[in-house]
Amino acid sequence: MQKYIGAVLALLAMASCKKEKVLVEELGPQTLVEKPVVKQFGFDLNDFTIVHDTVKSGDSFGELMLKNKVDYPKIVEVSEKFRDTFDVRRIRAGKPYHILKSKDTSEVAEVFIYENDRINYTVVDLRDSVVAYKRKKEVKYVTREASGIIETSLSEAILDQGIDYDVTLNLSEIYAWSIDFFRLEKGDKFKVLYKERYINDTIYAGAEPIEAAYFEHKGKPIYAFSYVADSLKQITDYFDHEANNLRSTFLRAPIKFGYRLSSRYNLKRRIAYYGYKVRPHKGTDYAAPVGTPIIATADGTVTESTRRGGNGKYVKIRHNGTYSTQYLHMKKQKVKRGEFVRQGDVIGWVGMTGNTGGPHVCYRFWKNGRQVDPLREKLPAAEPIADSLKTDYLNYINPLKTQLDCIEYVLPKKQVEDLTDQEQDQLTLNP
Repeated sequence: MQKYIGAVLALLAMASCKKEKVLVEELGPQTLVEKPVVKQFGFDLNDFTIVHDTVKSGDSFGELMLKNKVDYPKIVEVSEKFRDTFDVRRIRAGKPYHILKSKDTSEVAEVFIYENDRINYTVVDLRDSVVAYKRKKEVKYVTREASGIIETSLSEAILDQGIDYDVTLNLSEIYAWSIDFFRLEKGDKFKVLYKERYINDTIYAGAEPIEAAYFEHKGKPIYAFSYVADSLKQITDYFDHEANNLRSTFLRAPIKFGYRLSSRYNLKRRIAYYGYKVRPHKGTDYAAPVGTPIIATADGTVTESTRRGGNGKYVKIRHNGTYSTQYLHMKKQKVKRGEFVRQGDVIGWVGMTGNTGGPHVCYRFWKNGRQVDPLREKLPAAEPIADSLKTDYLNYINPLKTQLDCIEYVLPKKQVEDLTDQEQDQLTLNP
């Protein structure tokens, strides 16, 4: 009996060995799995020990390098030899940086990468001889269409759809000469075509300038198309569907869109500061926080930059033989008498100097030596496209105009919520 049991165990052992042998043969020889290459900023990150961090308040390039065992002479070389490429004095708190250190026990920093913004970065290669250079991340551009109907403000209509706020600013600048964005009306409409930037296909990196737009204000439609009319200077401007320049010789306001028109030109206004007596107000007030940049509304020469009485600190500009403008209550002026300024240049900052109950800029406008209401003036337009370029321009904008015309309006969320279930279903079926 014992012999019988022994024989059975032997057979089982042989079968088990045979099964194991077959399994090994089926699996075959083991293969080494290679570590995937992780390439970023032009380097194989597998070759280094990586430090990812952001610049802290008080950090300096020198201290960061000394902490990571970089020799002092190399730090000096970077700061002196590559100032035009990488000014070590101007690294800013909050900016990301990456240090690629050697994988040996010394862990010396070999490469420093500073992200200037989401797309641009600077590399300081500390291996052997020091080298510094700038690079860009690979960017994908995606065309986006957007539209909206204004209920309360342009900002709300755009942010309601998750669109970059820069699009609001771009729209306000394109139409700054033809639409008063401080006085938009409920029911005004807009459509835009622009490109969004993406890094690695998924990381949003901002919006490009608007390529084409349509704005309907008080029932009046205004198209805008980006076009380089001056090929030598490569200056881009915006023109309408008939090749008229949307730019006027004057901006409508001395501060950028986003602040409040607090008081209009009014010859019968009663002012609390003067005991509610009638005091003509020959300016247009724009309320804004102290320090807000004040911009020149047109090209011209500064005739005054001083401080006087109730005007406080102010700047006055002569634009030509017909027009002059003045900007009151500044915290500080940026320009001096005799300087020539261009439209959009910062000439000072909002303050509370002189007679004022709060921070604002009082904008005054002269025509032929007489103060007038700038919001009621028909301001002269800039030159249209040259006749020699008009045919090319119209051919260029034709497909863009067709695309704009085909964009459906996106209703505000509140307006959609107020619809009945049946109306919402119909909206879904017919977007």
